[in-house]
Amino acid sequence: MHEVAIMEEAVRTALETAKTAGAARVLALHLRVGTLSGVVPDALRFAFDVVCRGTLAEGARLTVETVPATGWCPDCRAEYGCEHFFSECPRCENLNGELQRGRELEISSVEIG
Repeated sequence: MHEVAIMEEAVRTALETAKTAGAARVLALHLRVGTLSGVVPDALRFAFDVVCRGTLAEGARLTVETVPATGWCPDCRAEYGCEHFFSECPRCENLNGELQRGRELEISSVEIG
């Protein structure tokens, strides 16, 4: 389960942010996770509780914003939802679309106190 390693790094970054700012604790961690990132949000939530134990982030909230996958067709200039990395444009059936969103895996913000 690579979500544990991902969460360890996210919490480490949040703790470093709190320490740099002179904060007493991490109150919340907000993540953005794309539907095609290969990361399971429920596994992140489970890992968060485990990784935060005994740190300044213990008791913090975790929010995970799911970013739907979206493609862009360069031929007909349509934006469309994707379920896979390679999706056909529903308007013109072009197979050369570009994946615009859906691979995100990022910290959007850290709340400290």
